[in-house]
Amino acid sequence: MAHAQDGDRAAYHRLLQEITPYLRSLAARRHRDPSDVEDAVQDVLLTVHSIRQTYDPARPFAPWLVAIANRRFVDRLRRQSRRREREVALTPEHEAFCEPQTNLEAGRDRQELEGIVDNLPPAQRHAIRLLKLREMSLREAAVVSGMSVTSLKVNAHRALKKLKKLLVDRSEP
Repeated sequence: MAHAQDGDRAAYHRLLQEITPYLRSLAARRHRDPSDVEDAVQDVLLTVHSIRQTYDPARPFAPWLVAIANRRFVDRLRRQSRRREREVALTPEHEAFCEPQTNLEAGRDRQELEGIVDNLPPAQRHAIRLLKLREMSLREAAVVSGMSVTSLKVNAHRALKKLKKLLVDRSEP
């Protein structure tokens, strides 16, 4: 590490290669999932890289490295624990369209909406299709349509206003 601090790239590269298996074994003691082990090792390596100037060459390297690794591992486990406390396991009841019939109705809704969009004036219809249905950015839609960004915004706003009115009128008895 002392050579790496002096700017010796080869020494730094060799150091990282040599400490990685050791860090992997330390991480495997704390984490069960292999991907968590690798993520933890990468986290430690990034930390070592970012604070390598704090290492004192007059002191042993191994305790410095182990202290950093242990802190990173504990931080990671705490984050995972907090995340698990907030998460809820999903079941089929959580699914928005768990019944096949509902999926068919969603398809009919989309067809109905596309039919209403077809009744819009051409510029509004084009703006809605590009910006909302194809989810293009304003710049992309401007290039494709040949309209200015301002014109697209105006046409999309007018189209949404008209669609809202049409949908409200359809839902009222």
